[in-house]
Amino acid sequence: MKLDFIRPGKPVENAVIESFNGRFRDECLNTQVFVSLHDARQKIEMWRIDYNEHRPHGSLGDLTPKEFAEQTAQTGLQEAAKFQHGMV
Repeated sequence: MKLDFIRPGKPVENAVIESFNGRFRDECLNTQVFVSLHDARQKIEMWRIDYNEHRPHGSLGDLTPKEFAEQTAQTGLQEAAKFQHGMV
């Protein structure tokens, strides 16, 4: 494996992570006051759970990431069963 860094001043080379970083900064880091490392970890974890399990994402068909993963896993199991039984 080789690390491949984006060029300085070229954030569009990784737009997905740049978008996430902006959202994380705007919705979590800029809205909280952290009084300790433990406090920061708790607040960030609460934001992460909300972001991944409760908030629908337009790019995932208005499903939460958790719902999307479950649906994808279920679809994958159904497709595997079809393939296994020669239905494809």
